[in-house]
Amino acid sequence: MDARLRGVGVSHGVARGEVRHMGTAVLEPPARRLAEGEAPRERERAARAVEAVAADLEARGALAGGEAQAVLEAQALMARDPELAADVERRIGAGDIAEQAVHDAFAAYRELLAAAGEYLAGRVADLDDVRNRILARLLGVPMPGVPDSDGPFVLIARDLAPADTALLDPALVLGFVTEEGGPTSHSAILARALGVPAVVALPGAAELAEGTVVAVDGESGEVVVGPADEEWAALEQRAAERRAALGEARGPGATSDGHKVPLLANIGGPGDVAAAVEAGAEGVGLFRTEFLFLGDGADGSQPPSVEEQAEAYRQVLAAFPDGRVVVRVLDAGADKPLSYLNPAEEPNPALGVRGLRALLAHREVLLDQLRALGLAAEGQSAYLEVMAPMVAGPGDAREFADACREAGLTARAGVMVEVPSAALRARALLTEVEFLSLGTNDLAQYTFAADRQVGALSRWQDPWQPALLDLVALSAEAAKAEGSSCGVCGEAASDPVLACVLAGLGVTSLSMGAASIPYVRARLAGHTLAECERAAAAARAADDAEGARAAAVAALGG
Repeated sequence: MDARLRGVGVSHGVARGEVRHMGTAVLEPPARRLAEGEAPRERERAARAVEAVAADLEARGALAGGEAQAVLEAQALMARDPELAADVERRIGAGDIAEQAVHDAFAAYRELLAAAGEYLAGRVADLDDVRNRILARLLGVPMPGVPDSDGPFVLIARDLAPADTALLDPALVLGFVTEEGGPTSHSAILARALGVPAVVALPGAAELAEGTVVAVDGESGEVVVGPADEEWAALEQRAAERRAALGEARGPGATSDGHKVPLLANIGGPGDVAAAVEAGAEGVGLFRTEFLFLGDGADGSQPPSVEEQAEAYRQVLAAFPDGRVVVRVLDAGADKPLSYLNPAEEPNPALGVRGLRALLAHREVLLDQLRALGLAAEGQSAYLEVMAPMVAGPGDAREFADACREAGLTARAGVMVEVPSAALRARALLTEVEFLSLGTNDLAQYTFAADRQVGALSRWQDPWQPALLDLVALSAEAAKAEGSSCGVCGEAASDPVLACVLAGLGVTSLSMGAASIPYVRARLAGHTLAECERAAAAARAADDAEGARAAAVAALGG
């Protein structure tokens, strides 16, 4: 095997240690049919196993907190899905034992996801993990997972389920490498939150022999097999330089010549606020409100009340006095369906009734959320702004702005740029609303027809793709012409080098996971605006993502 391998670096830091492989096992149900009268007992066994797994996932989420909690609570909802439960009961009624019924019901659901155009391919790993946990409960065997070890190690896996990633012990798991996943996968997002160096989408990672010593650079995506002492010293030196830069950078985000680029936090709810404040976030650039509708205490059958919503929003606004808090209204659909908003079946949920489309079809849900935000803002000094997801054109933007006025909300209204049509017509959007926020994860997905969760397509999900940078530039130029702001709240903002390029493209604020803020602040502080503009021009002139990054690094002086 080559001594140097290249994947996608998704979490800052370096690590060196022996390879340990994620435990895997194929859990197959016993070949047995039910005898007469056994069905009630098997239904009860299946129901108990499902509830135990769902409760365990919720407990893991509560321990992990932050974004991990939202991910694990979504998995718990998968386990408790009423349609899956009905299918399991039907199969038991037809003579299957509980294990076989669970196995086959999940397999059928898996096929449905694939038939939906694989938009949910990234959630298939989550679904498989839920199935395996339920089967392990029924079979009475340990759940395959993170290996036991007497000492620290580098974890190697095909992919990591959120339940495994969320509770990794950084003192034991020095870093991890996966064959699948991408920069916006759950594993990548949780790795950044944990501060564990990680490389994903590395072909042939499973071929690394158990016990082999590797060095992992979570920023460059490089994995060095059997690193010599001088190679490891060079990696450590680069990491030390990054840490030193972190210590020197203080205060608001800005280039070295004083051009301000506010650094904001992406949060999923009040539980994420403390980390954002500690990291020095100047506000919130993306408040994902789905946790209220899909998370702990929400059964998915009806939206939370106006009062319940207002209380949660109030907690976040109170944490950022005089700061900017941008709230994204409910983004349901596709991988986050709600029975009262989304059609039961769509041929391609990624291109279906999701985001603002779903809210406009159920206007009272949108108006109640806007009223709740208005209530929460009363008496607060934070600057509340609201934005709509999945806006395709000026008509969508106009309807959202109309809804804000109807609800009596005086906060600034904006829209997310997540589809190419919105970027191409950005100036027209700004005749209806007051700001733009670029969701680079979905924008890449729709620009390149590449599912953001499929590791095999990760090169198209790379935010360094020049075509994606062109769309960012179009949006930023439109905002400047209209005297409006244009932020980035996708995962692209968490890359310190790319953050400089985005500033050079004219982006006016950057929002990211709290753990990335110090790295971005330090990198921006090391360059002038002119240097960032030259790096942006060099990146856009490249032919591919790898060339764009190399050109930007060269323009910034390494």
